[in-house]
Order: sequence, then C-alpha cells, then structure tokens
Amino acid sequence: MDLKKLAGQAGQFLTRAVQYTEERIGNAEKTELDQNFETLSQQADSARVWTEKLVNGAEAVLIPNPGNRMEDMIFEKIEKRRPNRLSNLEYLGLDMVQAGNNYGPGTPYGSALVRVGGAEQRLGLAERELVSNAGQGFVQPMRRFLDTEMKTIAREKRLLETKRLDLDACKSRLRKARSMDGQSPAQSDLRKAQADFDRQAEITKLLLEGVRSCQAAHLRHLNEMVEAQATYYKQCHNVMVDLQKELASVPFNPSAAGAFDNSVPVFQINDDEIDLKSPSSP
Repeated sequence: MDLKKLAGQAGQFLTRAVQYTEERIGNAEKTELDQNFETLSQQADSARVWTEKLVNGAEAVLIPNPGNRMEDMIFEKIEKRRPNRLSNLEYLGLDMVQAGNNYGPGTPYGSALVRVGGAEQRLGLAERELVSNAGQGFVQPMRRFLDTEMKTIAREKRLLETKRLDLDACKSRLRKARSMDGQSPAQSDLRKAQADFDRQAEITKLLLEGVRSCQAAHLRHLNEMVEAQATYYKQCHNVMVDLQKELASVPFNPSAAGAFDNSVPVFQINDDEIDLKSPSSP
C-alpha cells in the first residue's frame, strides 16, 4: 500500500470537510456557478424525477403485481431474461376450458365455456405481447436513460462539487498566507485548482445540455408505447366482437354444440408444453 498517497488523499478529504463545514456556518466564501449552469442543473434534476415517475407508472400499469415486477427484475439481473408467465386472463381461460370439458363440450354451457375460455386465452396472449412491446419500446430505453446518462451526470456533478471545494480551500489558504514564501505555493495551488474546476464545470455543462436533446428520443419511445397499446386494444376489441357474434349466432342446444371449435392452443411455459384440453394440466 502506498502510504504517502493514502496520507495525501486523507489530507485532501480533511481539507474538503473543513471547507464544507466553514461554508455551512458562514465562515468561508463559496464559489457560485453561473445562472445558466444552475438552470441546466435544475432542468436535469426535473427530467430525472419525472422520468422515474413515468417509468414506475408504466411498469405498474403493465405489470400490476409488485411481486411479479420484483421477480422480473431478479431474473433480468441473473439470467438476462424475464420469466415466462401466464397472465391472469390466460389462467381464467384455462379454467374455463377445463370446466367446459368437465361439463361436457356437447352441452350448451360446456361449449360456451370452451369458446369463452379460448377467447380469454387470446386476450391474455395479447396482454403479454403488450407487456413485451411496451417494455422494449418505452420502459427499457427510459430506464437505460436513468441508468446511464443521469447517473453519469450525477457522478460528474459530485466531482464538480469536489473540485469546487478544493478551489475554495485554495482561495482560503491564499488569503491566510502572510509571507511571500507562503503565498507563492498557495498561488500555484490556486491556479491548478481553478483550471481543474473550470475543466470539470465545462464537462458537466456539456452533459447537462445533452439532457434537453434526449427529449426527441423520449418522444419516439412514447410513440412506440402508444402504438403497442393501440395494437393491444384493437386485438382485444376484435376478439370480443368475434366472440359475441359466435355466441349469438349459435343456438344453445346440444345439437348445435358441435358448431363450436373446441381446439385450443398448446402453451410452452419454461420449456414445458401445456395441453389446455387435458384436465390434469398444471
């Protein structure tokens, strides 16, 4: 371990702590950033707060169950994918199909249950597609914006604050230097601290200005979410209209029960195929 380097870092930390404390109690001056920088910083903070609210709200709408959201997050961290999970509509449709087979597909009620169950399953499939499309088109890119651009800005702002404390500590040390021998190194340290601060301020300002340009990409992501929702609601409307027509056009009597198409899809969940016609299916 480099003890000299460690001692130097500890000394810098102590100097910053002293400078920060003196600023808090009003015994030291603080270098203020220009108004344009402060405005950009406030706009970036506002963008971060509202983006977090939008992402959290969209996730709550797409996946209402908090436990499922937590499970998805864990799977994405560990296995880089989300778990395959039947939606509530698909579970309802599965129960209806199995109940219809139990009552008997040849009975009016059993036939209707099978038909409605199939429709519920199609609605569930459409819902899962909505979750996938809206997640990929809106939630994930907005989350990446928070995890990359905004975290980078936060890191650079913290570094800028560190440079600002070093600069003000150098200014304070120069004011306290009484002899010419003491002023010369203090002036050298001040020039270096000023250059470091100016360079970091410029870097941070460029990043803050880039936040505004991200709105065009965010608008595109928003349009993708709207497109996913429009497709979903259109699919749901078509499924229900077709179901109503089929139920209304078929008389409810045993002889007409054969007019129903009792075929139902086979789902594959976590590499296991589920035959929805089988009463023993999980």
